[in-house]
Amino acid sequence: MPSGFVCRQCGSTHDGLTTDIGFKLPDDVWAIPKEERESRATFNSDVCRFEGRCFIRGILYVPIVGRDESFGWGVWAEVESRIMMRYVELFGEDGSNEPLYDGKLANRLSSYPDAAGERVTLRFGDAASRPEFLLDGASNSSLALDQRTGIDESRYHEILVANGVG
Repeated sequence: MPSGFVCRQCGSTHDGLTTDIGFKLPDDVWAIPKEERESRATFNSDVCRFEGRCFIRGILYVPIVGRDESFGWGVWAEVESRIMMRYVELFGEDGSNEPLYDGKLANRLSSYPDAAGERVTLRFGDAASRPEFLLDGASNSSLALDQRTGIDESRYHEILVANGVG
C-alpha cells in the first residue's frame, strides 16, 4: 500500500491515505461535453444550476470503525431552488440553526451502486463548512447502512482501490 496519494483536486502528493473523495460536479453536468459545459450550466465549487435544476455540494460522512475519523464523500445533492437560494444567502455565515432540507444524491458512487438517486437530508453548517448530507434512516442501501454503522479497515481500503487511490 502506498504511503501517500495524489489529490484529485490539487494534483499534489499528500502523506498517508486519503479519507475523502470529491466530485467536481453533479454527474448530469459532468456528462455535458467539456466544450459545452460552461455555456449550458452555471457552477462553482459549491452550487450549480443546469436546465432549471439546482445542486449543492456537501459531504456525506461514513464513520471508520476504530478511528476518530470518518470517510467523507464530497458529493452533490439536487435540491429545490428555494433551498439553494437560502444556502447562497447564508454563504459565509453560520447556517447551523437552519432547519434540515431535503435533496437527492446527484453522483453515482462506484463503491455504492445501489445508492444512485438516494434521498438525502442536508444540514447546513458553520461559515467554514460545507453542508453535511445524511441518508434516510430507513434506507437499506449499502451506503446508508455504512453511514449508520461505519466501515472497517478492509472496506475502507476496498473503497480506495475502487476509486484509484489505494
